[in-house]
Amino acid sequence: MKQALKERESEKSACCSGGATEVKDESVEGESCCSSTAEKAEETSSCCSSTPEASGNISSCCGSGDDESAVASGKESAAPLNSVEYRIQGMDCPSCAATIEKSLKKRPDIESVQINYSTGKMTVAANGASAHDEIPKQVHKLGFEASQLYRGRGTETYKVEGMDCGSCAMTIEKHLGKNPNVEDVKVNFSTGKMHVNHSLQPREIIKEVKRAGFDATLEEKGQSETSDIKRKGIPTTTLSGTFLILGFILSFTGTPENIVTLLYAAAIVIGGMKPVKSAYYAIKSGSLDMNVLMASAAIGAALIGEWFEGAMVVWLFVLGNALQNRSIERTRDSIRGLINLAPSEANVKSGDTLISKPVEEIDIGDVIVIRAGEKMPLDGEVMAGSSSVNQAPITGESLPVDKGRGDTVYAGTVNESGSLEVTVTKLVEDTTIAKIIHLVEEAQEQKAPTQAFVDRFANVYTPIVFILALLVMVGPPLFGFGTWGEWLYKGLALLVVACPCALVISTPVAIVSAIGNAAKNGVLIKGGTFLEKAGAIQAIAFDKTGTLTEGQPKVSQVASFEKDSEALLSIARTIEAHSTHPIAKAIIDYAEERNIGTKPGEDYRTIAGKGAQATIDGLEYFAGNPKLFREMGVQLGNMEEQIDTLQAAGNTLVVVGTRSEALGLISVTDTIRDITVRSIEKLKSMGMSEMVMLTGDNEGTAKNIAGETGIDRYFAELMPEDKVSAVKQLQDEGRFVAMVGDGINDAPALATADLGIAMGGAGTDTAMETADIVLMADNLEQLPHTISLSQKALRIIKQNVWFSLLTKFAALALIFPGVLTLWMAVLSDTGAALIVILNSMRLLRQK
Repeated sequence: MKQALKERESEKSACCSGGATEVKDESVEGESCCSSTAEKAEETSSCCSSTPEASGNISSCCGSGDDESAVASGKESAAPLNSVEYRIQGMDCPSCAATIEKSLKKRPDIESVQINYSTGKMTVAANGASAHDEIPKQVHKLGFEASQLYRGRGTETYKVEGMDCGSCAMTIEKHLGKNPNVEDVKVNFSTGKMHVNHSLQPREIIKEVKRAGFDATLEEKGQSETSDIKRKGIPTTTLSGTFLILGFILSFTGTPENIVTLLYAAAIVIGGMKPVKSAYYAIKSGSLDMNVLMASAAIGAALIGEWFEGAMVVWLFVLGNALQNRSIERTRDSIRGLINLAPSEANVKSGDTLISKPVEEIDIGDVIVIRAGEKMPLDGEVMAGSSSVNQAPITGESLPVDKGRGDTVYAGTVNESGSLEVTVTKLVEDTTIAKIIHLVEEAQEQKAPTQAFVDRFANVYTPIVFILALLVMVGPPLFGFGTWGEWLYKGLALLVVACPCALVISTPVAIVSAIGNAAKNGVLIKGGTFLEKAGAIQAIAFDKTGTLTEGQPKVSQVASFEKDSEALLSIARTIEAHSTHPIAKAIIDYAEERNIGTKPGEDYRTIAGKGAQATIDGLEYFAGNPKLFREMGVQLGNMEEQIDTLQAAGNTLVVVGTRSEALGLISVTDTIRDITVRSIEKLKSMGMSEMVMLTGDNEGTAKNIAGETGIDRYFAELMPEDKVSAVKQLQDEGRFVAMVGDGINDAPALATADLGIAMGGAGTDTAMETADIVLMADNLEQLPHTISLSQKALRIIKQNVWFSLLTKFAALALIFPGVLTLWMAVLSDTGAALIVILNSMRLLRQK
């Protein structure tokens, strides 16, 4: 079941360069091999990145030492293919990514390059590890910084400042990737983090990042190396702006024109150093990014004598980038807040003393002590003490949860009252909060359909407008329509308008903001694709037990016909002793409360969807629904009327008997969750056309619960495979369907639905791994918020896209009448990008 859902989410499990996806054969545990996706098969070799994360417990058939990978790529090479992920800094639009990609592909030792602008990550497959030594240098020459990315233990993580779009991250990855001493580097634009495996000193890595135009800080065990992270002296933007303003003021005071021109020139040089440097390397690699366009406009303005225009272009450009960087940092804080939830040290019990240790040095089985008011440093099981724990950082639950001996606690949650002794059950890298962070970072790397479309549009739009600008500069004056200076100016304005910055960041920033908001509220959305799908859902199918109901049924009535009730319960308890079904647990608990023991039994069996059986004293006994006994030909006789009455009242019935007679029945009821009705009402008010319940219970129980909860439609007496058919039926009726279940028993239905939503992810690793969206708390309270957030994200994305396009087209229309000046063109571009970012950030504040 898990594999079925994994295949459905192949886009999220890519481990190979060039879009290759990981295909797991569960029949051989721990092994994985890679296969290229069809669309990348021609240009990509299937080779996995050898990060600790990927290689820790997995033997890959695509290892760097396998010569077959070279053959698979269609090339013979003396060195094996080595795929490395990089973090790129300095990219402020997708065209930066294209610049880096084109430049690196010209190298004969590089097999494939893939760059994700939104996340600032780059994956490079090269012939031999030594090829990656030069990648960071080459990326640096392009004006960006590249560093290898690792998520495992022993790798260094750097916080990078100055990235304003995914192409900046790609620049950094390419730059550091060229350094022979850098084994692997990955940069995540969304989180502003760079993971590097290298043999250099941290200061050297920081310097390399700085050469690409960005700042890096080493993060290690909660400490940061601040060398070179803060710029000394006056910021470039301020210095450039000062010369610009001074020149503008002096131009009205009779100051000689040469002095005013020198001031404007100083503003251009100071502010334009980084853009010109980046533009040089972009042109060298055959790419058009915003640095090329802006640098061309500024230099062109100076050449035709428009020094003020040139200085204004440069200053507005660097100011806009600075504001964008600051705004994007706000969106990254949503993830950094999660990362900082768990403390870096814990008090480990050693005899009668407590020793403070870094969480990285604590092993499974160690006992840690958490005092009142402290945060849980690691996941574990309470072995002594009782307390009230605030789990909101993990599950989003507003009320604290009581914890005692045997209960599970999670890293990052807050111990509010008593002291607890906890046995550690997971290492620091495997805790629930660590998995959440990892999943959220991966989710922010996934391109939503809208973003993919926008990127394709930008790839076509930019070169077309660039060529049009060249024609505008040359064409009209050649045919005698106006002067060269007039049309050169209009062409330069057109170059600036060619930057699709606002458009290309319209979607990724909104997605990062929405996913970050959801994560803080206990909801994991595993990518932009699923965020968009959630906003378009029309019908929701709910599993009954544990979703709409408490999932903890209780025995309400026992009716015995051939034996006394204690004997009946003893037989029932014996049969159900080896079952994990909630109804079986209810019968066992009921019998235990009355001190009714089991009988000697054997040949325990579960009858899927119907009940269970066991052999007691040489005779086969059964405990199951009435349908099971009818299929065996057992006459229920006088029980039929009582069965109908109890089922109509919403009870689930367990008949106990043999192959020849029914001995009695046990009535079980499951209470409806307090928040179920409120959640369904909210969902209906948000436009959900149909609420559907899927259950294996009888018609009467299903009808009764549907009426109490406000469910519009139900499918009763379903076997597990029947839930898949029910979901397909809803889809065949033309509805976009979400399935809500526990992520384990309902995996086939979750995979079949257009959107799979699992509940209770905090206690279920499978749910976190399989579903598209995970509600960390074990209730429906978070579902309306998730749908509302997704709907708002879709609206904001549409607003951003239309605003960006209309602004761009309006600017284009105003160029030719001469209304739009060069500095106004820059202002419209950078201003639109900033407005788009600020609009997207509204998603961070939604409660």
